[in-house]
Amino acid sequence: MPVKNRFAELQDEITAWRRDMHENPEILFETHRTSALVAERLAEFGCDEVVTGIGRTGVVGVIKGKTDTAGKVVGLRADMDALPIHEQTGLAYASKTAGAMHACGHDGHTAMLLGAAKYLSETRNFDGTVVVIFQPAEEGGGGGREMCEDGMMDRWGIQEVYGMHNWPGKPVGSFSIRAGAFFAATDQFDITFEGRGGHAAKPQETVDTTVMASQAVLALQTIASRNADPTDQVVVSVTSFETSSKAFNVIPQRVHLKGTVRTMSTGMRDLAEARIKSICSGVANTFGGTVDVTYHRGYPVMVNHDDQTAFAAEVAKSVSGACEDAPLVMGGEDFAFMLEERPGAYILVGNGDSASVHHPEYNFNDDAIPAGCSWWAEIVERRMPAA
Repeated sequence: MPVKNRFAELQDEITAWRRDMHENPEILFETHRTSALVAERLAEFGCDEVVTGIGRTGVVGVIKGKTDTAGKVVGLRADMDALPIHEQTGLAYASKTAGAMHACGHDGHTAMLLGAAKYLSETRNFDGTVVVIFQPAEEGGGGGREMCEDGMMDRWGIQEVYGMHNWPGKPVGSFSIRAGAFFAATDQFDITFEGRGGHAAKPQETVDTTVMASQAVLALQTIASRNADPTDQVVVSVTSFETSSKAFNVIPQRVHLKGTVRTMSTGMRDLAEARIKSICSGVANTFGGTVDVTYHRGYPVMVNHDDQTAFAAEVAKSVSGACEDAPLVMGGEDFAFMLEERPGAYILVGNGDSASVHHPEYNFNDDAIPAGCSWWAEIVERRMPAA
């Protein structure tokens, strides 16, 4: 395929962009350097419009085809932010920022979309308009939601939107995708049990919050085992257990629990929230204490649209020869907000035998660049074939 040849020629240049971003990671909405680099490259490519400050630090580039007879507009999205992790790769281009690294490959996603934007700006061999979207704050900040709330979809008339993520453990440059629910909704909870503290030698004079909280941790696991339909996925994880006293001989007045809930449907999401509140209230009443539960809804379920998923898979097959069925992923992805606004699809591209994402030894595999760039470019040229 000719697109592959062009991206093979551009690979060293795209790799240099990627490694520069890797060396200079930025977290959440603080992607000021990265956003400026992206905007500068898009302007150099000759994009018809480059706009910054969408969703705080997001960047949008507009590339018009040679013709526009049908008025089609396709969006392509990459995320730019890094993670608050101290890098342990030992790479020559490792992070120069203590406590921050590109541990999820967003540097690779951004570089590949820049490569696709350069190619599309050079050739413009399509009938319509492509909007390249560079998003901040995917890692928990909801940058996708903020870009949508800034009116991005309506402002540029985006009709469909496509995204991509690298996937360790899959062969480099291979693809996988699934229609329907794909990535989980990601919610968080804070639970504070209040009792009556006292001396550990006199438990009868206390209302023991450690016993309350411990019972709650175990009881919360019955949401998955006894409340949920076994065919409807739910994960409830208590990830922090903190008492108000650190002394060995004190029964604490207060215990604070934190955790996360992952679900694949709105009904299960509602059930999990209701059961967490009910279980904790029941436990507190049983032991004579009180409880405060705060449940925060994060990213919604990311749902791929059927038609766009089938199309994305066909494009992937044209690039790599195959496209496998992807498993459900209980991690979250805020591309979900864009897929709630417009039909589209999200695909996985193989990163090879690397450390897992969110690991201090992870690194994006630059050998995946030609396949990733080709997929994005082919999405445009096949969805909006030249008149």
